[in-house]
Amino acid sequence: MDALTKLNVLGVVLSAVLVAMACVKTDRVRAWRANLNPSAPELPGSAFVAARLIFLGLASIGVYTSVQGFNVSDDVSWSDGELTTAVRQATDELDGFTFQADDGGNPLPFTDYASLLKDKVIQHGGGDAPEYGVTTEPAEGNTLDDAFFTVTGDGADRALCAHIKRIRSEKDDYSPPGIAGGEGTLTYPGYRLAASARDGEC
Repeated sequence: MDALTKLNVLGVVLSAVLVAMACVKTDRVRAWRANLNPSAPELPGSAFVAARLIFLGLASIGVYTSVQGFNVSDDVSWSDGELTTAVRQATDELDGFTFQADDGGNPLPFTDYASLLKDKVIQHGGGDAPEYGVTTEPAEGNTLDDAFFTVTGDGADRALCAHIKRIRSEKDDYSPPGIAGGEGTLTYPGYRLAASARDGEC
């Protein structure tokens, strides 16, 4: 539970205390007051009515503020469910993703798998999830052909392991047209990704 959520819970608790105070009977308050200070003048009934209205008004403000705070907290942090759904949808989309590579084998449409995965997770976060706060930590020994990433989100207690595997796909090779519009002599090798996700760190 983050600090903002704890503050919102405290607001709800304090509001409940104020409501409880407003429900205390007048006779009981007068008896307590008489025990503490017998010589004090008796308070009129209107004073208790005013006090109840004040307590209930403050409680209403506290509840409203806490509810708005919960909404803000939800918008700035990831829940376990949001992260799980986003990661699984991201890997489902990346499974079968096609691209070409340059002469060095580097993918052309994107710079690295970690950034590609992170962008897809944020894209599938949904309306309540923030558009930031996702970390895709690569495992040691990752290669262009086989890579694992531990995916976490700010506010979520759960981590997921995404597996991305690169598969050579000759049918996805690309040969750009030549200068004169004819058949080109350069061919970019095509690849496909096989992607999946499971619970837990990699």
